[in-house]
Amino acid sequence: MKSYWLGWKRTGTLTLTMALIVSASSVAMAKNEQEIDSGTFGVFVKGKRVINENFSIHQADGASIVKSQLKEAPGAPEVEQKSELEMGPKGDLIRYDWSAIGGGSLEVLPKNEFLIERITPPNSTKPAEQPFLMPNTSFILDNNFFVQREVLAWRYLASDCKVEAGQPLKCHKAPTEFGVLVPQDRTSMRVKIQLVGTEKVTIHSADKQLLRLNLSGDGFEWHLWVDGNDGFKLMRIEIPADDIEVVRD
Repeated sequence: MKSYWLGWKRTGTLTLTMALIVSASSVAMAKNEQEIDSGTFGVFVKGKRVINENFSIHQADGASIVKSQLKEAPGAPEVEQKSELEMGPKGDLIRYDWSAIGGGSLEVLPKNEFLIERITPPNSTKPAEQPFLMPNTSFILDNNFFVQREVLAWRYLASDCKVEAGQPLKCHKAPTEFGVLVPQDRTSMRVKIQLVGTEKVTIHSADKQLLRLNLSGDGFEWHLWVDGNDGFKLMRIEIPADDIEVVRD
């Protein structure tokens, strides 16, 4: 999956202790709005911070809403994008919106049990439409928005892993495949997620025992670390091929 501002190459039944996964797998209905997660990811290229991603995940009346805004770090090239992903109680897509500060926007909506993307270029008011023969439960995994990787990791953990009292998390040995749509690239693909195990990771000078997941696809592999002691929140991403690191502030 490439990025427009970093130049990346195109390089998945748990107990209620994993409550954050509800936002992806939706095993409960929420009558009032509830914050599931929020914060900031710092994006570093070759050790230099270039982008900040401010994000939030909420539930309201059974729907899960994932919002993200990208802003350049001081001294980096100007860039600002924002996105909003809304899913229904079974992980079905309700809508996805993206826009950039320099103009241009897109939205993805379900249509006749499949998906359609409407793209509005900068300086235009007439959107072009592109259909995708993908079910409306397909996941949105757009460029640059790392919080979407967190929600995909929750979906994987909820559907393919289990926890037993006093035992470590157990997942299927084989990687799990998911069909995803990458709206900015106007393309779909298959990605795989697999639990690697527990590793000691340094986050802001503090050592943590985190669960590592590998996210891979056609020509790319990412390493994700989530905190099993803090709602399986995404703490760090590593993209080795491009010397990119994403760290929760």
